[in-house]
Amino acid sequence: MTLKIGVIGTGAIGEDHIRRCMQALSGAEIVAVTDVNLDRAREVAGKYAPGVKVPDDGESLIALPEVEAVIVTSWGGTHARYVLEAIRHKKYVFCEKPLATTAEDCLKIVEAEAAYGRRLVQVGFMRPYDTGYRALKSLIDKGEIGEVLMIHAAHRNQRVGANYKTDMGITDTLIHELDVFRWMLGDDYVSAQVIFPRSSSKAMAHIRDPQIVLLETKKGIRIDVEIFVNCQYGYDIKCAVVGELGEASLPMPPAVELRKSAALSTEIMTDWKERFIAAYDVELQDFINGVKADALNGATSWDGYCASVAADACVRAQETGQIEKIDMTARPSLYGG
Repeated sequence: MTLKIGVIGTGAIGEDHIRRCMQALSGAEIVAVTDVNLDRAREVAGKYAPGVKVPDDGESLIALPEVEAVIVTSWGGTHARYVLEAIRHKKYVFCEKPLATTAEDCLKIVEAEAAYGRRLVQVGFMRPYDTGYRALKSLIDKGEIGEVLMIHAAHRNQRVGANYKTDMGITDTLIHELDVFRWMLGDDYVSAQVIFPRSSSKAMAHIRDPQIVLLETKKGIRIDVEIFVNCQYGYDIKCAVVGELGEASLPMPPAVELRKSAALSTEIMTDWKERFIAAYDVELQDFINGVKADALNGATSWDGYCASVAADACVRAQETGQIEKIDMTARPSLYGG
């Protein structure tokens, strides 16, 4: 059986997922694509899936009888609308992060899916599919470092564009850590604080960069995450988990060690898509396989909601400078509540 997929949104990540489905993964084909820029949609379709349908909008694509599952990679503000529409049509949907731009809209999706009675949604948090994070979680689960006490982490981008704003350090950047640490620790957050150190002269005037996010979990684990989106030197993800018996650190991606001109060096990536390319492949293949088996395995709508609630608290903390509480509604039984 070949899963017939429709893609809403043909920007960089949308195009990359279309390429994956048509060239790198097995068991799926793209049968329809659309975008707010229809010319762009036709261009991407012509490159990877010539002759597929290009409906006028996302709702029309979801309604197509030949579309069995949907991938949403449009602008974040449209995600809730399309995911809810897919649920209404009883179709599986893979939604890139964020599930929605507000916790309120995430909760609407959670409630719609719970009312349907089984999972139809997978959220595009790819880090749990990364081999490094999986190895780190395995060590934690085996008790190799004893009970976890602290996490020290950093998320650094070489630079960001003019449309990037300070709150996006949370909603677009930290959102990955907010999800992967919940998954890695099996624990929820209870509070957040944001501290702004001296600003980098390389950051645009309207951005406060870097920033440090301090999180606390229900078990009392303390997490500090440095968000630095104009670090200049590359794309760099760090994570050190400190336990009672030792420390476990996220491995760096493989790189050739170069000895030249009396210096030893290794290359640092600059593109986030390359850093996690294998994780994206495994994640989307898991979605395809999950739809076929009628049992999704990846991040749930509830995970998307939890990340959004925590992100909202972090944004409040940016504004107030205070420790902000993180409160969530009761988890529906569909998600193990």
